[in-house]
Amino acid sequence: METLIPTINRLQEVFLTVGAEIIQLPQIVVVGSQSSGKSSVLESLVGRDFLPRGSGIVTRRPLVLQLVNVPPLKERLKSENGNGIKQNAQNSYPGIKAEEWGTFLHCKNQIFTDFQEIRKEIESETNRGTGDNKGISPDAINLKIFSPNVLNLTLVDLPGITKVPVGDQPEDIEAQVQEMILSFISNPNSLILAVSPANSDLATSDALKLAREVDPDGRRTLLVVSKLDLMDAGTDALEVLLGRVIPIRLGIIGVVNRSQHDINTQKTLQDSMKDEQAFLQRHYPSLASRAGSRYLAKTLSRLLMHHIRDCLPDLKTRVTVLSSQYQAQLNSYGQPVEDHSATLLQIVTKFASDYCNTIEGTARHIQTSELCGGARICYIFHETFGRTLQSIDPLGGLTDLDILTAIRNATGPRPALFVPEVSFELLVKRQIKRLEEPSLRCVELVHEELQRIIQHCSSFSTQELLRFPKLHDSIVEVVTGLLRKRLPITNEMVHNLVAIELAYINTKHPDFTDAAQVSASVNSQQADATDGGKRWKNEKVSEERTPAVGFGSPSKSQAINLLDTAMPASRKLSAKEQRDCEVIQRLIKCYFLIVRKGIQDSVPKTVMHFLVNHVKEHLQSELVGQLYKQPLLQELLIESQETAQHRTEVALMLEALKKASTIISEIREMHLW
Repeated sequence: METLIPTINRLQEVFLTVGAEIIQLPQIVVVGSQSSGKSSVLESLVGRDFLPRGSGIVTRRPLVLQLVNVPPLKERLKSENGNGIKQNAQNSYPGIKAEEWGTFLHCKNQIFTDFQEIRKEIESETNRGTGDNKGISPDAINLKIFSPNVLNLTLVDLPGITKVPVGDQPEDIEAQVQEMILSFISNPNSLILAVSPANSDLATSDALKLAREVDPDGRRTLLVVSKLDLMDAGTDALEVLLGRVIPIRLGIIGVVNRSQHDINTQKTLQDSMKDEQAFLQRHYPSLASRAGSRYLAKTLSRLLMHHIRDCLPDLKTRVTVLSSQYQAQLNSYGQPVEDHSATLLQIVTKFASDYCNTIEGTARHIQTSELCGGARICYIFHETFGRTLQSIDPLGGLTDLDILTAIRNATGPRPALFVPEVSFELLVKRQIKRLEEPSLRCVELVHEELQRIIQHCSSFSTQELLRFPKLHDSIVEVVTGLLRKRLPITNEMVHNLVAIELAYINTKHPDFTDAAQVSASVNSQQADATDGGKRWKNEKVSEERTPAVGFGSPSKSQAINLLDTAMPASRKLSAKEQRDCEVIQRLIKCYFLIVRKGIQDSVPKTVMHFLVNHVKEHLQSELVGQLYKQPLLQELLIESQETAQHRTEVALMLEALKKASTIISEIREMHLW
């Protein structure tokens, strides 16, 4: 089990090198208020002074501290000379002639053997990330300390919980600190080391309060009671340490911190630990073996190893799943282009195939939220266009007066005994002309849908096309140009369909049955006209004797211009006029329905032949003809900067996951127990 913590450290380094923490690794997060003794606790675990000190918030960025136990310098020198113990690769550090040293992730290949330099580097890196205004930053500083005097541990030191902003700190400094702390301790794979001073009420501990929010059962929380030597005279922390005040599942450990006097006099940590043990023996003899910095280090190491053991199966599964996901994502970006000609032909062919398949309804990526492609074209033909034609009234816009006027205009100066056929043709052409606008609108809707299919294929079907923005734009331009070229031809053909109907009114059409019925009706009316001739004549004589307004003899003082006399807007029609209007209306309606039925059938066929099918048949040849040119190949297949960057990032992440999988697989099952 001793190899578990170094394994997690290696995993942490692997993911930090790619700048992302996609896997929540087990670690110990140190949480406490300002001046609660967090820094002293960490330094006691290391055995060296290396953390910045001062007033206010000193820790303003998370410090990820990895403690690595290494053999003493003498043993390492023997190993290098081949005269003694054979060290494995993990414990061999050739070329380093120091007993203890540290390294920073941001300082590549730089080794710090002076711990005062480590402190200065932490201060400098903190200021680089947060400035000098006491602000905080969530960007972590990664420090690894190698020493024969430490146990393998991974800890995260966070800014102390504060209440009141100091200096140039933002007003919401308390909320910022708490948000940062919660982001670390919310990780279910982390252990929470809550530090609370013994000279304050444990019930008001901010560290415990935050720990309870994310770990209500206390399965991940260990409490450290610091500053045992600073309690009021006559009081002790025995009840707290025994868990009788607030029980903590993982335990409560008391420690004695170095005083400011000890720091000023540069008292060594070794001497401080001896004094700590002496204090515990005097004041807490029953707990002396379960308190102090040494016991804390052993407890943390043991808890972390067991916690890693419990988390390792889930980590292995997580790494495997993420590897598959990133491999699939990397495959979607494709490989860098080597053969430009073959790549261009492949993309163009696939786009043309996907475009045609979308029209035919056989595409792999079928939308379920709305109609698209051929289904939408079908809807336009039979629902939109069909309903529009059905809604057109055969007699819409025609009044009885319009019909009567057309009849009179068709007879010239002679009054007509029967309905002239010319008036029927004149009026029915006017109605047939109304079918042209919805027919042209049908062409426009289909053209718009063919344009939408371009974007559909670019977004869903040919993901590889998105790698090359210039090629994508060129394909869109070629297809759009082909559609634009076919649109006026199709419009002209649809216009001709209506013009053909207007060119010849076929009254002998086999479906024009009302013409025969009207002819028979007219023949019967001729007989009635002979019998009623005298009556019509008397009516006419009577009308002639009745002086009409505006048609009397003009007086000498007023001249009347007959051409300025307007026809009445509405008047009661005579029986004959009513009959004539009904005949014309019946004929117009019958013939209009015949023409409308033909237009409703022929317009979709025309659109399919001259627009849709033509584009399907000539799309690939058009694309190849305009794009497959040697001078254009290099330019069209320039990969977008975003795609190249994403491929690099995904490749690095996939490599990190593979390394992580290798590291985890090195741990044998027997190491877990």
